Amino acid sequence: MAIIGSIIKGFIEARDTLSLGSNPVQEQQKELQNLLSQAKNTQFGKHFDFESILASEDITKAFAKSVPYFDYNKISKEWWKKVIEGEQNVTWPGTPDFFALSSGTTGKKSKRIPVTKDMLSSIKSAGIKQIYALSNFDLPSDFFEKEIMMLGSSTDLEQHNGRKEGEISGISASNIPFWFKKYYKPGDEIAQIDDWDNRVLKIAKEAKNWDIGALSGIPSWMELMLKKVIDYNDVEHIHEIWPNLQVYTSGGVAFDPYEKSFNALLGKPIQVIDTYLASEGFLAFQDRPNTTAMKLITDNGVYFEFVPFKPEYVNQDGSLTNDAPSITLDQVKEGEDYVLIISTVSGAWRYIIGDTIEFTDVKRAEIKITGRTKFFLNTVGSQLSVNKLNDAVKHLEEELDIKIPEYTLCAKRFDDGFYHTWYLGSDSLVDSEKTAEVLDAYLKSANKNYKVARSKALEGVKVHFVSQNAFAEWSGANKKKGGQVKMERVMGEEKFAEWEDFVSQKIS
Repeated sequence: MAIIGSIIKGFIEARDTLSLGSNPVQEQQKELQNLLSQAKNTQFGKHFDFESILASEDITKAFAKSVPYFDYNKISKEWWKKVIEGEQNVTWPGTPDFFALSSGTTGKKSKRIPVTKDMLSSIKSAGIKQIYALSNFDLPSDFFEKEIMMLGSSTDLEQHNGRKEGEISGISASNIPFWFKKYYKPGDEIAQIDDWDNRVLKIAKEAKNWDIGALSGIPSWMELMLKKVIDYNDVEHIHEIWPNLQVYTSGGVAFDPYEKSFNALLGKPIQVIDTYLASEGFLAFQDRPNTTAMKLITDNGVYFEFVPFKPEYVNQDGSLTNDAPSITLDQVKEGEDYVLIISTVSGAWRYIIGDTIEFTDVKRAEIKITGRTKFFLNTVGSQLSVNKLNDAVKHLEEELDIKIPEYTLCAKRFDDGFYHTWYLGSDSLVDSEKTAEVLDAYLKSANKNYKVARSKALEGVKVHFVSQNAFAEWSGANKKKGGQVKMERVMGEEKFAEWEDFVSQKIS
C-alpha cells in the first residue's frame, strides 16, 4: 500500500476543500489594489500617479483611463530598457534577479522579460495550486509517490550584467523547492545540458531507471523526446518504459493538434491537463476533469483585463488601437474572443501578452486560448483564429485517418489571386489535392466568413505534406530546440518565403 502517497493525497484533498468558495471578481479587485500599492513609488507608479488611482472611487476605471496599453516593444523601449541597464525601482520595486528570454513564435531576436522574486513566488504558488487541484482528478494514492519529468529549456542560465537569463521553463526549474527535487526528473545534471539533442539522448539512456508518473512540457518537444526514449530502448510504446505514467501536463500551445500522434506513443490512456505558463507569468491551469478549459489564477499577483477581439481594435502587428475598450472579469461573456491584457508583480502594466482567449465558464473564470493576435488569418476576410485552424486539422486527421501534429500556413498571393497555402507535418502518404478539397469543404461549412471570402478574393486551398521533423529543424535553425519554442501556425508572406526555401532545401 502506498502509505506516503495516501498521506500526500489526503493532505492535498483537505487543502483543496479549504480553497472552495473563492470569488474571482473580488480576488481581481484586490490584486489590482495590491499591485498599485506595491508599485506606487516606482518610476512607473509616479509617472502614472498610482496614488491618485488608489484614491479614486473606481480603481479599475481610473487605472484603465490613466495607463495606456503596452506591447513588448513599447514597454521595453520606454521602461524595461532601464531595468535591463540595471536601474532600480523602474516598473517594480528593486531590480529583477532574472530575465526570461522569449523569441516566442515571432522571430529570432529574444525578448528580455523581467522575472522578479515576487514573480518567482507567484509561479511557485501557482504550481502548488495546481498540485492541490489534482484532488479533483481520480488518481490513485501511489501516483503521488512517482517522479515527474519536466521537459523544458536548459537550467544552465546565462549571466548578463549581473543577472541570470534563460527561458522561463529553465528559470522555473532552476528554482524548484528543495522538497520537490526528490520527484524532479531529468534531474539537475541533465537539465543543465544546453544542447537539446544531447539532453534528450541522455534522458533516453537513463529513462529505464526512473519511475515516471507525470510529464510536463510543450507537446511538440515532448513527442520528440518520447519517440527518442521509445526508439533508443527498442520498445513499442512509452508505457513499456514508464508503466506508471498517468498524467501529462501540457502547455504553451493547444494540445488538440497533437492528440492523435501523442496517443499513438502510449500503451494506455492518460489524463491530459492543460496549463498556461508564459514568460510573463503562470496565468491559468485546468483544475477539473471533463473539460479542456483552464481556470485563470485570479489571486496570485496578476491582474487581467480583456479587449474584444475585433478588427477595428487590433493593428496589423498585433498591438491595440489607443481607443480599444477594455473590460474586467465581471463584464466578460462566454463564447466571445478577447485579447488578454495583464499587469503583474514583474512590472508588466496593461501588457498585451499576444494571446486571444475565450471564456467557457465565466463563473468559474475558465478560459481556452483561441489564438495569437498576430496569427489571426484575415488577409482576405476569412477571419480564422488558431483554434479554428486546429479544428480543421483535427477534422483532416479523422476524415483521412492520419496524424498531423504540426502545420503552418499563409494567405499567399499567386498570379490568379490569394490561396491559403498549408504545409502539413505528417509522415503519412496522402494525396495533396484530395486533402485540399476536404480542408476547403470543412472550412466553408464551419466558418461563414471563410465561405464568404472563398466567393470573393480567396481562390482556394493548396496543401503540401512535409515530415514532422522538418518543423523541429526549422525551430532549431531559427531559434532553439526545446523549451518554450513554438511553431508559427500562421506566417506572413516574407517569413513564409523563408519557410518554403528552407523546406525545399531539406527535400532536395
